[in-house]
Amino acid sequence: MTRWALLLEYDGGPFVGWQVQETGPSVQGVLEQAASRLANGAPVPSIVAGRTDAGVHAEGQVAHIDLPDGFQARAVRDALNFHMKPHPVVVLQAATVPDDWSARFSANRRTYRYRILNRRARPALLAGRVWHVPVPLDAAAMHDGAQRLLGRHDFSSFRAAACQAKSPMRTLDRLDVSRDGDIVEIVTEARSFLHHQVRNFAGTLKLVGEGRWTADRVAAALAARNRAAAGPTAPPEGLTLTRVGYPDDPFRN
Repeated sequence: MTRWALLLEYDGGPFVGWQVQETGPSVQGVLEQAASRLANGAPVPSIVAGRTDAGVHAEGQVAHIDLPDGFQARAVRDALNFHMKPHPVVVLQAATVPDDWSARFSANRRTYRYRILNRRARPALLAGRVWHVPVPLDAAAMHDGAQRLLGRHDFSSFRAAACQAKSPMRTLDRLDVSRDGDIVEIVTEARSFLHHQVRNFAGTLKLVGEGRWTADRVAAALAARNRAAAGPTAPPEGLTLTRVGYPDDPFRN
């Protein structure tokens, strides 16, 4: 068997999330059904770098699967893409990796982008890709508040109640907020994130942008280590997993 790293892009809107569930179609299910076609119908389990929630998108998700020997990278990519039609999931690149390589555990960086459409008119072309906030937002104030969250902290205030992580401690390397026209963009990077952590950042920083919270209150919410102290969870459609980093990037070539 050969282990393959897959660089994936998908629209999370039609799915219940990455993980297979009985309540509806999942990205994992679509990928594994397609991969089974390359393994003479045998089950092909997948491991993913980040299990995205329902409605969350990906431009640079990474998964790995094991397939019978003999395939070329282009054939793996094209065959999987053919069998995943018409679902909005595609393999951008496929690359062989060592047998002990893991899409999840070999990763050392994950980057997410959260986009807010900040105008009165609702989205038409960007529907399902942004959080529509009609109230004017101060992106500079949001960025100032975001900087209070950088570093290694107990992020219990920004952790979903259903989070299964053993520890709320995480090191946040980047949390930037900027504006480009009507789009307010939040970009964050860390080795790993807690469940709903990025969406809870976005919901909290929106309060700062509206002038309802100060940067000091963001710091106080972090220090409280209590989910009730932070802002609401932003909706999933504005969130995209843009990149997963590895010490030795399998897609570099």
